[in-house]
Amino acid sequence: MDNFNNNNAYFIGVDVGTGSVRAALVTEFGKIVSSAVETIKTWNVQADFYEQSSENIWSSAVRCIKKVATNVNPEKIRGIGFDATCSLACFDKAGKPLSVSPTGNNEQNVILWLDHRAVKEAEEINKLDHQVLKYVGEKISPEMETPKLLWLKKNRRKEFWEKAGLFFDLPDFLTWKATNSETRSSCSLVCKWTYEMSNDGKEQWNQSYFQQVGLEDLMENNWRKIGSVVLAPGSPVGNGLSEDAAAELGLLVGTPVGTSMIDAHAGGLGLIGCRVHGVDPEFHTRLSEYILTYKLATVATTISLSVI
Repeated sequence: MDNFNNNNAYFIGVDVGTGSVRAALVTEFGKIVSSAVETIKTWNVQADFYEQSSENIWSSAVRCIKKVATNVNPEKIRGIGFDATCSLACFDKAGKPLSVSPTGNNEQNVILWLDHRAVKEAEEINKLDHQVLKYVGEKISPEMETPKLLWLKKNRRKEFWEKAGLFFDLPDFLTWKATNSETRSSCSLVCKWTYEMSNDGKEQWNQSYFQQVGLEDLMENNWRKIGSVVLAPGSPVGNGLSEDAAAELGLLVGTPVGTSMIDAHAGGLGLIGCRVHGVDPEFHTRLSEYILTYKLATVATTISLSVI
């Protein structure tokens, strides 16, 4: 069944960008042996409103994964990892897509990262000058998630907010869909949701921040709607692929799934770990050796990452 090297172990990486889903099958030595791309839908229903569909994104990811895994023995696939844009995926109390759109179409349940409907809400939050904002560059952006959640609460209370059950950053939606585990990635939560992970070891949601901005109801049920269990990128998610996801993907139940990352940050990690043909092999950037030898600083945004 395996048309590749029978001795290889393989890994699948899935990257969800703004306009497409990409997947690659990679050997344990980092060689890409196959890849696939599928476009995804975006709705621009009015100025500054950009919406997508979690079901459309997942179905595109499924097609990509099945393409790259064609003719590979599922037993040889040792893990799957996801990254995606920092978009807000919303679901009702039954875990079904819940519309974020003025159209009311439940297919449109994702507020895309570049959506700017929450500019006013971001300004209101910034006026509070809460200490948690120091972790997001002193000022929150309308592209981050709490301004968007506040907009939804203020503008779609009856038809949306009172029905809402779960909110995910898009990378965490993908691991949830793959495993049925509601864990979240510290990468997304710290960078886009104001989750605190400080130098003194504090790891928590800041209650006073959510109370002050008017999102105190997210504290219910130990913060379940936005994340009770937070894991580091790459950590195993749940028990791996669920029965439903495994059947959909043609892979084995329990295939390990890694905790996700924001797309730009995943790209930065890949850059640090790469070797480039034609570059002096003495000038290498393998992550383990680099960290042992040098101090590394990164400056990350939604769509780019700089390494210093």
